[in-house]
Amino acid sequence: MSKTYLEYFEEICGIPHGSGNTSQIRDYVVEFAKSFGLDYYTDEWNNVVIRKSATEGYEDHDIVVLQGHLDMVCEKEPGVEFDFLTDGLKLRTEGDFLMATGTTLGGDDGIAVAMMLSILSSSTISHPALECVFTTDEETGMFGAAGLDASEVKGRKLINIDSEDEGIFTVGCAGGARVEIKRECKTEEDNECGALSIVVSGLIGGHSGVEINKGRQNANVILVDFLKDLETNGIVYSLKSIDGGSKDNVITNKTECVILTKYLGHNYLQVVKVLADEFVRQVRVDTDPGLTIEVDEEFCTGTGLTVEETRTVVDMLSKYPNGVQKMSQDIEGLPQTSLNFAVVKLSDNLLTLRFSVRSSLNQEKVDLINSLSDISSMYGASCMSDGHYPAWEFRKDSLLRDTMVSVFEGMYGKSPKIEVIHAGLECGLFSEKFEGLDAVSIGPDLLDIHSPKERMSLPSAQRVYEFVIETLRRL
Repeated sequence: MSKTYLEYFEEICGIPHGSGNTSQIRDYVVEFAKSFGLDYYTDEWNNVVIRKSATEGYEDHDIVVLQGHLDMVCEKEPGVEFDFLTDGLKLRTEGDFLMATGTTLGGDDGIAVAMMLSILSSSTISHPALECVFTTDEETGMFGAAGLDASEVKGRKLINIDSEDEGIFTVGCAGGARVEIKRECKTEEDNECGALSIVVSGLIGGHSGVEINKGRQNANVILVDFLKDLETNGIVYSLKSIDGGSKDNVITNKTECVILTKYLGHNYLQVVKVLADEFVRQVRVDTDPGLTIEVDEEFCTGTGLTVEETRTVVDMLSKYPNGVQKMSQDIEGLPQTSLNFAVVKLSDNLLTLRFSVRSSLNQEKVDLINSLSDISSMYGASCMSDGHYPAWEFRKDSLLRDTMVSVFEGMYGKSPKIEVIHAGLECGLFSEKFEGLDAVSIGPDLLDIHSPKERMSLPSAQRVYEFVIETLRRL
């Protein structure tokens, strides 16, 4: 039985489907295809392709590909008890917006999945032959799209429903890669010391591509700068642990560490608290007015890095760049090259860092990765990159774009905005896989994606769904 796209979206939200945990959502989509007698393909990456024949009168029209990804970014508010591996999202509406309580919503990109399922299940929508492509692990490196067998997709007109601003047609994007850095550190044990926990929080965070140029602060960078500030103020300490960030494409909004404090007097807690308050006062900016650094006593064993090793590690962390490195000379306001200091973990004696690197110019991406490698080598750390994806170059002649613009103008009496973005999209990989691909990316208004404040405009989602249906009719 056919359902509305919102009914499908609600079902999707009830299924755990974070990146790397897509077996259940894949099975759900496969069972959907079976229930409607549709031809489908799935693979080891948990990608699914569902094919539907053209409706009457559209048999000779070109195949149209609709595409979105099955996985979502899993973030929750501090203190919220929620297991993304087992729990379904708790949806609620506030005015015209749909959101999840305490967690990300997964509108990126569950709404694409829901819209495709609704179109596939409908017996009243007119359309050419359809290939609906559901990919996986887009949020952690587009691994599903990279592994997809290109021979399973015949269409060369692709509508990607993975953008977050209604009325904007994305027709190009940056390429990127993930960089991981590891270093083994020297430790010592002294059970006579005290310890302090330092927690940087209250930041907005957000998408490390779309929002990298908005001046939002990164909690990993703030923590490192504060640790350097402690040294400047004569505080001698050793690092026990650091835990900041979990997703490569999320601007980290909370980072915490534990330092051992045997070198301070009895009032060490108050001393560091005063320094933290002054530091926050100096570095807080308008984009992140909620920044706080909380300092508390911690009770733990005294195993940590040596003091000398602590200074080396903090110095190393302070050398890595973060944020926009170069702006585009051709498109006003568009970052050309950037990186996100996404993850820092220190546990026992192993330090692990991860960066998301993006650029619309391949050589600048390579140069930035080499720069990270050079810094790492100076401190005896290893540096590896993976998850490389190509830039999606702007296509001057596009029948799909022209048709979609015409449909949009006819429906809304105004022209859409055509843009190239700094975030990575799977269209870049598809344009490399599928020769002659003509692609456009669209989507409804989604705010604060990749954060627990994520919300989707319901009126916007309805308009985008109607726009996709009319575009299929026109194509």
